[in-house]
Amino acid sequence: MAYYIIKIILSALIVVVVSEVAKRSTLLGALVASLPLTSILAIVWLYVDTKNIEKVSDLSYGIFLIVIPSLLFFILLPSFIKLGWDFWPSLGSSIFVTGWAYLGYSIVLSKLNISI
Repeated sequence: MAYYIIKIILSALIVVVVSEVAKRSTLLGALVASLPLTSILAIVWLYVDTKNIEKVSDLSYGIFLIVIPSLLFFILLPSFIKLGWDFWPSLGSSIFVTGWAYLGYSIVLSKLNISI
C-alpha cells in the first residue's frame, strides 16, 4: 500500500511542479509540460512493477502511435480561444474533437493492421 501512495505522491508532485512553473514562465512551463512526463512515469512504474522489458517496449510503441491524434488538441485549444471562445467551452470542444480523432485514428490503424 505504501508503494502506491509513493507513486501517487510522486506523480501528483510532477503535475504541481509543471503548473507552478507555468505560472512563472509560459515558455519554461510549456517546455516542462511538453516532456512526456506521464509516459515516463508510466514506463518507469511498469518496469519497476513487472521487470518486463517487452511490456515496456510495447507501451512505448503504443504511446508513440497514440500521441499523433493528441496533437490536434494542442492546435484546437488555442484556436478556439483566439476565436473568442471562453476557456471551458474551448477546453471541452478540444477534448471532444480530439476524442473523435482518436476513434477515427484507431479505425485507420486497424484497417492498416497496426495494433496497439
